[in-house]
Order: sequence, then C-alpha cells, then structure tokens
Amino acid sequence: MSYKELYESWLGDSRLCKEGKAELEALKGNEEEIEYRFGAELEFGTAGLRGIIGFGTNMMNIYTVKRATQGLSEFIKTLGEEAMHRGVVISYDTRLKSDEFAHAAADVLAANDIKAYVFTDVHPVPMLSFAVRELNTIAGIMITASHNPKQYNGYKVYGEDGAQMNPEDTAKVLGFIKQRTDYLDVKEPTEAQKNKYKCDVPAAVDKKYYKELTKLSLSKEAVKKCGKDLKLVYTPVHGSGYIPVTTILKELGINYTVVEEQTKKDTDFSTVEVPNPEFKETLSMGIALAEKIGATVVFGTDPDSDRLGVAVKNKDGEFEALSGNQVGILLLDYILTRLKEDDKLPENAAVVKSFVTTGMARPICNKFGVTLFEVPVGFKFIGDKIKQWEKTGEYTYVFGFEESCGYLRGTHARDKDAVVASMLCAEMVCYYTYKNKTVFERLNEIYDTYGYVLDKNISIQYKGLNAMKEMNAVVDALKTKEVKKFDIYDVAYIRDYSKNIKTNVKTGETSEIGSPTTNCVYYELSNGSFICVRPSGTEPKLKIYYSVKANTKADAEEALTKMKAAVEELLKSI
Repeated sequence: MSYKELYESWLGDSRLCKEGKAELEALKGNEEEIEYRFGAELEFGTAGLRGIIGFGTNMMNIYTVKRATQGLSEFIKTLGEEAMHRGVVISYDTRLKSDEFAHAAADVLAANDIKAYVFTDVHPVPMLSFAVRELNTIAGIMITASHNPKQYNGYKVYGEDGAQMNPEDTAKVLGFIKQRTDYLDVKEPTEAQKNKYKCDVPAAVDKKYYKELTKLSLSKEAVKKCGKDLKLVYTPVHGSGYIPVTTILKELGINYTVVEEQTKKDTDFSTVEVPNPEFKETLSMGIALAEKIGATVVFGTDPDSDRLGVAVKNKDGEFEALSGNQVGILLLDYILTRLKEDDKLPENAAVVKSFVTTGMARPICNKFGVTLFEVPVGFKFIGDKIKQWEKTGEYTYVFGFEESCGYLRGTHARDKDAVVASMLCAEMVCYYTYKNKTVFERLNEIYDTYGYVLDKNISIQYKGLNAMKEMNAVVDALKTKEVKKFDIYDVAYIRDYSKNIKTNVKTGETSEIGSPTTNCVYYELSNGSFICVRPSGTEPKLKIYYSVKANTKADAEEALTKMKAAVEELLKSI
C-alpha cells in the first residue's frame, strides 16, 4: 500500500478517533507531510520508539503505542503464565500525552490478562528501573523522549533486570509488532480486566528508592557541617525530577533553592528552547537565580530526570556550564577518593564508560588501581556489566557514566540516574567546601595532575524519511576509507565496531575489540586522543566525538580546530 493509500485508509476508518480524523483532514494537499507520516513506520529499536507526536505510522500516537504494547504482550505470553502474573510497571514524564500513552499501554496489557502497574504521577527513568526489580515485574515501560524537543515523545522498554531490554528480546518483540499490520485494530480491556490487572504502583516503592540512595552517601561529615549553608539552585526544567531530587537533597540536609517557574509540568517546556540540561542556555534561569541569591552551583535535570546538567562558578566568579565529561571525571575522582579515604574501595573495583566518553577516565582509574571498561553508547550496556558481575563476582561496580550527562552510582537502577547524581554532586560541593576548595578548582587540579583533555561532540542534522539510512551510509563509507592521519595527528588504530575489529594502521594487523556490535568508526590517535563517528540511535543526527589530549587548554583548542577541519574534508570526500 502506498503512503497515499495508507493515509486515505486511516482517514476513512471509523475506528480513528476524532482528534486523529481532524488532524489528518487538515493535512489534505500537504504531500510532503503526508509522505513523512505514512511513508515509513516509526522504528522500534533497542531504545524503543521515539518520534514526533501526531497521527500516522511514522509518528508517536496512541495507535503506535498500543501496537507496540500488543507486540510486547505477545512476547510476554511466550514466557508463560508466571511472567504474565509478574506483569509490567509503567512510568511517564511530563511530556505531551505521556500520561495518556502510559494508560493506553496499561489497557492493552490488561486486555491480554497481563498485570500492569502504573505510577500515579510522573516518575523519572531511574525510579522506573528501580521499580521493575522491586516489584519483580517481567518488564517495564517508560513513556518519554528524554531531552528531545517538545514535539517528541517516546516509548522505552525495560527487561526484568531493570535495564533497557536487550537486543535479542527486543528483536522478538519487534517480530510480534510487525505482525500487526492494522494499526487501528487494538485490544480493549473489559471493566473486569481493568479491575483485575491494572493497579497503582505502591507508594512504598518510592520510599525504598530514597532509602537505597541514602546508603550511597559518601561524605556525611562534610554534609553535616556545610550542607545547611550550601547555596545551590536546582531546576527540573518542567520535568519529573522535581519531587525526587528535592526529596533526596532534603533527606540529606542539603540546602537548595528551586527555580519556581520551572517546577510546573509544562508540556511545552515554554521557558527553554529545548529541555536539555547539557546546554548552558537551558540552565539560564537557574544561573540568573543563582547570581541573585549568591549561589555557587546550579543543577538542572531533563524531563525524565536521567540526565544532570551542572554549572559552577569559575575563577573569575562567572558561571560556567560543565560538560557531561567534566562532571563525569569530577564524580569519578570524588567517588574513588572518598572510597579510598574511608578504606572502602573494593580490590576488584570497576568503572564503566561508553567508548565515546572522555579519555581522562583511564588515567584516573589507573591511579586508583581500578579497572576501566568501555562499552558502546547506551546505558543498557553499563547495566549489562552490573548484571554480569553480580552473577560472577569478578568485579565490583562502583560507577558508570556517559558523556551525555548520564551517571550511575549504585546498583539500585540500571539506567542513568540524575537523582543520585544530584545527591552526589551536592555532596561533592560540600566536601570541597569543607576542604576550603571549589569544584572548579578541583577540576583544574585534575587537569594539572593528568594532563589536559578537551572533549567535544558535534551533531550533523539529517531530515526526511531516509535520514537514518543516509547517516548509516556515511559511517559505512568511512569504513572503506584508508585514513592514516588527521592533519598532523597520526592514526594508530581504527576500530570498526560493526565488525568488532581493531586494525593497526601501520602493520595492518587486526584484533578483536571484545564489544557488542554497533555501527561506529573510532580512530585512536597516536598521542592518546580519539575521534569517533556514529549515527544517533534515537534521532536523525550524525554524531562526531573528539577527545583531544594536550599539555594546555590552548594547545587542545588549536588541535581540535585542525582535527575538525580534517574530518570535514574526509566527510566531503565520501
């Protein structure tokens, strides 16, 4: 069926809701928009669904949500009655239609005689991850599009371990989803099924989550002496982090001030351009309030509160937004320092980071005698390591992080947790205050100790139905290119993660990387820097990562300029 025929079939179907009919009627004559909405299906990958809200097969709407949930239901049925009884826990953030999609998913599960627990209000990703294991459900669903613009929403599926569903099970769910070609044919539960299978998440789950976080506190004495006088500004940026972040800070006795205008559940995120705390602009209201009250640090979390953005005062007294890499190395250094000081650092301690995350992590881990593991982008791979080591006891997980402002200390959750990250960062500020030092000063001490590393990533936006294919084609083409240097910087090794092969550029010898496969090309430079190119798995962006090692910041910035120009030339040649 052509996209035009598919459009007409939806429009003429009596099962289409009034809202959908009105929206599609308004598209008549807009061929480009109709083709976008019906010329493809919203892809269900290892991160679930994510797309622009609207009606059509390539959009996030109640029908794509119900279709995906029916596929998940069919998969759960193959696991037996026990799995159906264990059920699925569902959470949602403050985005447009998040609560509607959450209850639509619960209804489909109930219609399939599968238990569905739904949070009574917005809850972040880490609390969903925690609830999966606390309630012993067979799966979890999170309705969110993370830090994407307001037009987006999404549907993440979690496995019984609390991590995002593994690729093998995701492929099975996708198989069941694809069998359902009629989007408007969805199971509706009877009242009896709703009463029997649909229920609220018990309030005790929240209390247990906060209790687990307090166990991870590292600097009780410093918090006791400095916490009540700390001047910290926090903004949830209209997201689900408001209650949990303020609850845990209050629990520890850490003073904070919230940006009141951004505590409201605003589906338009009207006070920011995008609700992404990685950007200083997103923290601007927090910074303005901090300057007004004389605060020294600003925190911001995204809509599903799995990412934490941080701004601190620099040596000139001006607020500087730290990158995810910088917050990551500060937390890594702080956690290992405190564990070592208290003689609680396990002999088999391990840290996990994504391979595009800063090269600074390795020397820090080496200094503390901690093993560092690199995994592909996606926090589920960090969750896999936790699960693996819990079974084998080979290593003890102490920290995991990604450059995109995602951090996890503890094993209470198996995804990024901006709530525990907020707690630890606030503690860290108290600790350095107690030591008569600022966080910014500590960051520069780290650079002085290990050498300067400048981490930068650039995104190239793609548009249209073939955006994802075009991005992947660029990465595939790079694999065929012989690259020996970027400007004056020699390439030592090239990693092709799609084949799990690492090639020595000088000798041509190859070895196995030992990593799950993903479409990515990674260039190891001879001076310890790296360049990595990969397509985003959740949005139409080609991502280029630079980690530049140099003696000084000025040298690193000069090197970055040369590297970027060389990469641009390489991409032009494709």
